[in-house]
Amino acid sequence: MSTKPVRVAVAGAGPSGLACALMLARQGRDVVVFERFAEAGPVGAGFMLQPTGLAVLDRLGLTPAVEAMAQPIDHIIGREARRGRVVLDVHYRDLARPRVALGVHRAALFDVLYRACVADGVRFEVGREMVAAGAGRLTDAHGVQTPAFDLVIDASGARSRIAADLGARPRPLAWGALWATTPWPGAPFDARALQQVYRCASRMVGVLPVGARPGAPERLATFFWSLRTDDYPVWRSAGLEAWKVEVRALWPATGDLLETITDPDQLTLARYGHHTLARPVADRLAIIGDAAHATSPQLGQGVNMGLLDAWSLSQALTREPGVPEALSAYASARRWHVRLYQALSMGFTPFYQADGAFLPWVRDHVLGKAARLPFSPRLLAATVSGLLLDPRPPAA
Repeated sequence: MSTKPVRVAVAGAGPSGLACALMLARQGRDVVVFERFAEAGPVGAGFMLQPTGLAVLDRLGLTPAVEAMAQPIDHIIGREARRGRVVLDVHYRDLARPRVALGVHRAALFDVLYRACVADGVRFEVGREMVAAGAGRLTDAHGVQTPAFDLVIDASGARSRIAADLGARPRPLAWGALWATTPWPGAPFDARALQQVYRCASRMVGVLPVGARPGAPERLATFFWSLRTDDYPVWRSAGLEAWKVEVRALWPATGDLLETITDPDQLTLARYGHHTLARPVADRLAIIGDAAHATSPQLGQGVNMGLLDAWSLSQALTREPGVPEALSAYASARRWHVRLYQALSMGFTPFYQADGAFLPWVRDHVLGKAARLPFSPRLLAATVSGLLLDPRPPAA
């Protein structure tokens, strides 16, 4: 007798959870998403949808809806502040199969996925923070258990208490970032590029075009500033104007953009941690997205990796005869791609967020030159696109 799951619970209404819920609902399963906030909605600033994540949206038929609000990105460029030397120069045209990325505001992706979930019969229970899972049940922060499900999927993010029970112990990273959404500043910024400026590795400022929010025509940018998380109280006490002086000195072109930031609360401090679950599955339980693997955002893979997790799990559930086999197949399918990008993210982070001058010197004088060797452009493009050990689902 088949033991394929019919009733599925998903903890977390972020991109990974919504995408997985949608895939399973379209397979004819009864899916309930539990969300800790009183109303399901996006959390965080903009990000880049890489060709990996876009391949998943292609299979869902949702790429055109996201593209309508997003901004195509075909170039990533980083400059050293003092001399303006280009030290990071990645073009998506150098991919073996060129495809641009998309700069996306989280509200845009959430809107598309959420509407599709509702249309396909996914049910939502909000205001319930899930903290434990076992025997096919979820338990919320008040100790209330859900009914039993055939499968529980934890997509509740990097600080998941469910994943912690499986051994996830995020190691806090010293460096985080301040993020803000601002109006798109226009020239001299490139509307098709993620642009960054560095001073050693202790200062980094970036501007990413992210298109528009749902129902609003205004084009937007995500602005970010690297910061040691321990220095956040000092940053707040120093005041916005002192900080703006420092940013302008680093990158004068940001002057007009900074004028749109008038309150420190417009900037959200993102704290990062690193962990990779050795085995993101247990009895009737699958862990996906940042709950299974989280790290710094240097390679910009977070949402994309979560979408790939969701796709791999959904496909395993259709191919395998039962839940245990499907969970093993999912863990195996994602193992090496996840481990590779977790290692790459940790390896690259000290070159862009750290104290000291040696690693930035290597970045600027050694890696920068190596990136101009004949074989390097395609390798760099594949790396930032998430395409090493190409994990994309086949085209529909």
